[in-house]
Amino acid sequence: MKRTQTAEEEEREAKKLRLLEELEDTCLPYLTPKDDEFYQQWQLKYPKLILREAGSVSEELHKEVQEAFLTLHKHGCLFRDLVRIQGKDLLTPVSRILIGNPGCTYKYLNTRLFTVPWPVEGSNVSYTDPEIAAACQIFLKLNDYLQTETIQALEELAVKEKANEDAVPVCMTEFPRTGMGSSYDEVDMKSRTAYNVTLLNFMDPKKMSYLKEEPYFGMGKMAVSWHHDENLVDRSAVAVYNYSCEDSEEESEESHFEGRDPDTWHVGVKISWDIETPGLAIPLQQGDCYFMLDDLNATHQHCVLAGSQPRFSSTHRVAECSTGTLDYILQRCRLAVQNVCDDVDNGDVSLKSFEPAVLKQGEEIHNETNAVLQKVKREGLPVEQRNEMLTAILPLLTARQNLRREWQARCQSRIARSLPGAQKPQCRPYWEDDPSMPLPFDLTDIISELKDQLLGTEP
Repeated sequence: MKRTQTAEEEEREAKKLRLLEELEDTCLPYLTPKDDEFYQQWQLKYPKLILREAGSVSEELHKEVQEAFLTLHKHGCLFRDLVRIQGKDLLTPVSRILIGNPGCTYKYLNTRLFTVPWPVEGSNVSYTDPEIAAACQIFLKLNDYLQTETIQALEELAVKEKANEDAVPVCMTEFPRTGMGSSYDEVDMKSRTAYNVTLLNFMDPKKMSYLKEEPYFGMGKMAVSWHHDENLVDRSAVAVYNYSCEDSEEESEESHFEGRDPDTWHVGVKISWDIETPGLAIPLQQGDCYFMLDDLNATHQHCVLAGSQPRFSSTHRVAECSTGTLDYILQRCRLAVQNVCDDVDNGDVSLKSFEPAVLKQGEEIHNETNAVLQKVKREGLPVEQRNEMLTAILPLLTARQNLRREWQARCQSRIARSLPGAQKPQCRPYWEDDPSMPLPFDLTDIISELKDQLLGTEP
């Protein structure tokens, strides 16, 4: 069974606390390009993190992409997200917008973003401003370019891994080897690089009153903390285009600090929960691209280390959208409605089947109806049948009630109320004493009544 996001968060937090306790007041070692062993360590321990320097990208594409960033920023299209971490509502320090295939969504930190669609072939998208339309077109163009580059990087990685396998001594062949494997064929490669969304990010460090310090290595201020990217197709790649608004390459003075340059943006990478392998802090110059290939996102964590200048990035992903699109929701609604009788004249709702599996499916789809309540109250219903029906629907109703309460609390939180009107979360749908609704919004009494029924006591 798939674990809930809360359970995963608690596990990550427990691992983090154990690691910090083990470190006490010491810092783990990390490497930058100034260190002699930096590139060797990168090749040995982080071969699935690939950097393409700005010079490998055409000047035309650089110009178009960087202008598109500025256009969306000018039109106020990027917002700080209201997320939930360990039960607390927080605003991200980074402002974001999701652009991608029409109908796709992306969920992270208990917040679901909906795409501003880019104009894929066959879509009929209407934009509020032609400049926004042109910018979305450019990010689709960048998406196509990065997909091609990712496939090439995967092919190069496969060649290197094959060469390493051929070079393994006979005595080592009995041990399992990690890598893409022979099953990583052309179809897999294309599906795991079929970027369907890009999450655009912007932050100006000078306008941030507080940024967290990196806790394990002493790498300095973080714009984005250590994490795995969520809600992605298994073993899919991630591609990132970096645009730092002022290029720190112009600085010619000899570096006099230890560790990374605090004025330059970096991506940090480490093996998850490993205290033996040094981490890397990789500097990012204007127009650089980096790629996280194959299972890197699952086995490693990365963070974004703030520089001194404003920065945009475009992070292209293969979002797991099998249950996160409008088309999917409509299909599930149609499936649920198939169990509703359409020949009832008095306006009451009746169901074709009261089989527990069918009821469970209906509740999972969120087809709210009081027909089940009327059925379980009916005299003469065998106890075993009543209990099977109640056991099928009670956990789902309880989960729905808990989610509604959590969302109401988030909408009414201090941080939510402080947002501009257009950015405030809305508690919808919501109703009170509406006779047209089959069930109340607050399900407390309904759940209590069903529990009493299950226990065999009348309220």
